Amino acid sequence: MPGRRSGHSTAIIGAAGEHYVLFQLLRRGLKAARPPEGTPEIDLIVFDERQNVIISLQVKTRSRGSDGGFHMNIKHESLDSERLVYVFVDLQSEIPRCYVIPSKVVSRYLRLDHSTWLATPGRGGKAHRQTPMRRLRPYSPFAASEFPRGWMDEYLERWDLLESLTSKT
Repeated sequence: MPGRRSGHSTAIIGAAGEHYVLFQLLRRGLKAARPPEGTPEIDLIVFDERQNVIISLQVKTRSRGSDGGFHMNIKHESLDSERLVYVFVDLQSEIPRCYVIPSKVVSRYLRLDHSTWLATPGRGGKAHRQTPMRRLRPYSPFAASEFPRGWMDEYLERWDLLESLTSKT
């Protein structure tokens, strides 16, 4: 979505990401849909042949920013179900890039990155203050030993992770 990004609201960018992920799922033969409005923590659902929900997806989309990161919240630290998967959609290039990451990995990253950030002195040696905001980035300046630069690359376009979950049912 290059071009006039500044006029797009976050809701429009989010909807664009969800629709792009839905397209990617359907083109791979996975039955998917949006859940009822207001369904907490779920943006898309994937069904099996009997219409049972087998995967819930959280879609996070970005269209600008310099650190390659995605906005998250404290609640995402505790969402770590085997059947919950995040798809991070990066709309900054001509062709969107998607990172398909299990929720257990995302929650681990967020907990480790944030707790290490809190324990690291800020400017002038002052302690950081607790905040509900989190940031998932392709590197963690605070947890680099476990999440080094480029750690997200192994999840780039990993739609097969969803396909393997659907075959377990």
